[in-house]
Amino acid sequence: MKAVILAAGEGTRLRPFTETMPKVMLPVANKPIIQYLIEAIINSGIEEIIIVVGYKKEIILKYFEDYEEVKINYVVQKNQLGTAHALMQAKDMVTDDFIVLAGDNIVDHSSINKILKIDSEYAVLTKEHGDPSKYGAVSLDKNFLKGIVEKPNVEDHSLISTGVYKLPKGVFTTIEKIASEGEYSLSTSINQLIKQGVKIAAVKADLWMDIVYPWDIIYTNETILGNQPHSIGGYIEKGVTLRGSVAIGKGSRIYGGSYIVGPVNIGENCEIGPNSCIYPCTTIGDNTSIYSNTEIRNSVIMNDVHIGSSSYIEQSIIGRGTIIKNNFSTISGENLIKIEEDYKSIDHIGAMIGQDCDIGSHVVLGPGIIVGRKCSIAPLNHIFKNLPSESQVM
Repeated sequence: MKAVILAAGEGTRLRPFTETMPKVMLPVANKPIIQYLIEAIINSGIEEIIIVVGYKKEIILKYFEDYEEVKINYVVQKNQLGTAHALMQAKDMVTDDFIVLAGDNIVDHSSINKILKIDSEYAVLTKEHGDPSKYGAVSLDKNFLKGIVEKPNVEDHSLISTGVYKLPKGVFTTIEKIASEGEYSLSTSINQLIKQGVKIAAVKADLWMDIVYPWDIIYTNETILGNQPHSIGGYIEKGVTLRGSVAIGKGSRIYGGSYIVGPVNIGENCEIGPNSCIYPCTTIGDNTSIYSNTEIRNSVIMNDVHIGSSSYIEQSIIGRGTIIKNNFSTISGENLIKIEEDYKSIDHIGAMIGQDCDIGSHVVLGPGIIVGRKCSIAPLNHIFKNLPSESQVM
């Protein structure tokens, strides 16, 4: 059996972070999202993966060019028309039953095993979810799918389709027929199969997480870090305190007086401190410097970031290559955040800063503020409004 991973989309709701990379390559606990999925597939015993790529595909191909743990083939979706259209690109590579998964999801191997082993030609992985409105909600009849409802009434539905399916090769006949009518959603094809009398078994996932909005990176990072082992690959000076599960990469140096409480993941060739505090559920990417007397809590700091001394960062995301001067702070709290045409109320959120920003000293960012990539903020500014990419605040 083969696995097909749909990884062609941009992820517009994850901007500014997806302006420079496909959403499946966003880092969580210092690995791309799609790598967790690939590892779970491998642990399920599948030996060949087909990845459907499109938006900024060269980043995916480059990252996995020397990956030897499993055979990976690629097909290109030139126009991102929908999930069914993406799956159709893999038709010629699929020879038998297969599973299809979304590349921006994290699924554990035990959930994949469940759907592989169930005695049914068609199966779907489902999950209880508190916000079914952004997914296809499912209704069941004796553990078989009755239908998928797009944008359901929240009060009436809580069980969703994760988009993970086991399907036979013959499913492409229905998908192509539906696509010829201008419908490119996989859920539309699944509903058509149900109308034709096809029995689709429903299996409940153990672990399934979806990255839809920028703050999902923080929540997913928190979950992943909860399972990481303690490992020290760098140099720890005298006077450093480490508590809990702390992973420190090769070449990194933790200076005296620093205090780190796990779970924390620090990448390779980083410098932390002296006298800095890193608190639980924080990831710090490779080649990143956190200067003296800085405090970071429950945040994702990507590669090649520099954060000046006496700064405070909480519930935040700092994009790759961003340089922040001294005495920077984020305020964590509640905010109503607009993403495209939707408004989302988030209770406890800091700032989300895109790639390659330059932020001066004594800058404060309010709760839920999104700063686009390549923004420049002069010292002594308090920012309480989102900044589009390449903005300058004097």
